[in-house]
Amino acid sequence: MPDRILHISFLSVVPSPYQRDVFGALAARDRFPLRVSYLEKAAPDSPWPQKPLSPWETVLPGFTLGRGRWRSHFNWRLPKPGPGEFWIVNGAMTDVTTQRMMRRLGTRIPWCFWGELPSTPQTPLHRWVQKLQYAPLKSARAIVAVGKRAQAAYQGLVPGISVFNQPYACRLEEFAAAAARREANPEPVFLFCGQMILRKGIDLLIQAFAELTQGGVRSRLLLVGREGHLPPLLAALPPNVRDRITYAGFQPPSDLPRHFCRADVLVLPSRHDGWGVVVNQALGAGLPVVCSDAVGAGVDLIHEGINGTIIPAGNLPGLVASMRRFALSPDLRRKCGAGASQSALRLSPERAASFWEDLPSQLMNAP
Repeated sequence: MPDRILHISFLSVVPSPYQRDVFGALAARDRFPLRVSYLEKAAPDSPWPQKPLSPWETVLPGFTLGRGRWRSHFNWRLPKPGPGEFWIVNGAMTDVTTQRMMRRLGTRIPWCFWGELPSTPQTPLHRWVQKLQYAPLKSARAIVAVGKRAQAAYQGLVPGISVFNQPYACRLEEFAAAAARREANPEPVFLFCGQMILRKGIDLLIQAFAELTQGGVRSRLLLVGREGHLPPLLAALPPNVRDRITYAGFQPPSDLPRHFCRADVLVLPSRHDGWGVVVNQALGAGLPVVCSDAVGAGVDLIHEGINGTIIPAGNLPGLVASMRRFALSPDLRRKCGAGASQSALRLSPERAASFWEDLPSQLMNAP
C-alpha cells in the first residue's frame, strides 16, 4: 500500500505575490492541510508591499550573504518533516538552507524539487560545483520544472527522475478588467515591465525604440519597474526619442493592471529569464507579447502570430523588425490581443493548485 499523505509542505524563498496566489488557491481547496515556510520576508530586488501572512505561512529566522542572483540563505529552526507529509522544496541551489533541507528529507520523507531553468556551466569548475549542488535531487520523487526549457535541462541533469512542467500562475482577473476599460491610444504604446537591467535587455529595447523613432515610426514606450541601469541609457538619447518614453518607476502588483491597460504591446527582450510572470500578466491584459527565446514564459506561452512573437535573444535587428510590425499594423495588434486573452484562460492559480493537489498521490501510487 502507498504511504498516505496527510499534509503538503512547501519551502520557498520569499512570499512573492505570485506564488501566494497559488498557495491561497491550494489552501482554499482544503483537501490537505498546507504549510509554507519562507527563507526571508522580502526580496531586496523586488520591494513588494508586505501583506499579513496566512496562518499556514511562516518566515524562518535567519540571514543572507551575497547580493543579486548570488545570494545564499542561512536559516535555523527548520521544520521537522514527519510521517504523512509531502514536501516541495523551491529555492536556489546556492542556498545553504535549501541544501540542508533536501538532505534532511533524503529518501525518508517523500518530496520533490520545484525550480526554474538551471544555469549553464561555463567552466569545468562550474560543472563540478553544479554536480555537487544537484546531487540531492537524486533522492527526490520528482522535479517540477517551471517551463519547457527548464524541464529539458533537469532531464539532462538528473536522468532517471520524473520531471514535470508546471508554469507559474497568478491572479489575472484585474488585468482582464483593466483590458476591458482600455481606450485606444493615438499612437501605439510599447510596455516594458521589470527591472531595468542588462539581463532583461533594457539596453536593447531602448536602442530598438530609438531606431524606430528615428526611422519615422511614431510610437511610445512605457517603462515600469526599478530603474537599475536606465538613467545612463536615457541620458544618451536624443531629445526627440527621450520625449516619447515615460518612466513610471516601480509599481506594487496591485497597481500594475492600470499601467498594462495603457499599453498596446508588451516587450521583454531578456538575455536570460527563468520564467517572466509579466508575460502571464500581459496575456491577462490582452496584450500581444514580443519576447526573446531566453524568456521561459515565452517558450511555453507565446505562439507566433496568435498572441505575439519570439525573437532570438540579443538580436537587435529582429527586435526592431518585430516592434515595427506591431507598431504599423493595428490589425495584428487586435488579432494577437484577442489571442492573448484566450491564452490567459489556461493560466489560473486554481489550475496550478489542482496540479499540486494531485501530485503527491500520483507519485506515491506510481509503480
